[in-house]
Amino acid sequence: MHMKTGVEQSVYALLLLNMLPDKAVLPGEAISQQLGVSATYFQKLLRKLVSADIVTSVPGIKGGFKLKKKAEEIRVYDVYLAVEGQQSLYSSHGILVDMLDLEKEESCCLLSDLMEEAEASWKAVLKRETIASLADEMCGERFKDKVSALERWILDKMVI
Repeated sequence: MHMKTGVEQSVYALLLLNMLPDKAVLPGEAISQQLGVSATYFQKLLRKLVSADIVTSVPGIKGGFKLKKKAEEIRVYDVYLAVEGQQSLYSSHGILVDMLDLEKEESCCLLSDLMEEAEASWKAVLKRETIASLADEMCGERFKDKVSALERWILDKMVI
């Protein structure tokens, strides 16, 4: 399994937006610069987050983005779905059918059940973690000095 970087970028963007004071927004370009990602690609991610009702877009010269929901309500799994969609991580290619010379109608795969179980476990972990739980971890002792610098950056870049 290989997850695209869009999920990671989106989660960290949401952590930035979670640090905003009420009624403030953060321009998409500022977020993409802070994350060190392409502004063009990042705009596509932001559109996906807006479509998923995770983020609100405020148009205009003083526009930007802010969380649409409380951080406690945004599960990491929601972000994954917004960016990657609902496709399954595993899809059988019928190799067992060919290997055992089975009838083509006999679609079977020894890995399917195993992969479904693994995917269910993986989803359960992503569903229990929220942007708020990750924010709590980020704002703990481990990154205390760095988060303070990030808060100053947000105050400098935000638009009210």
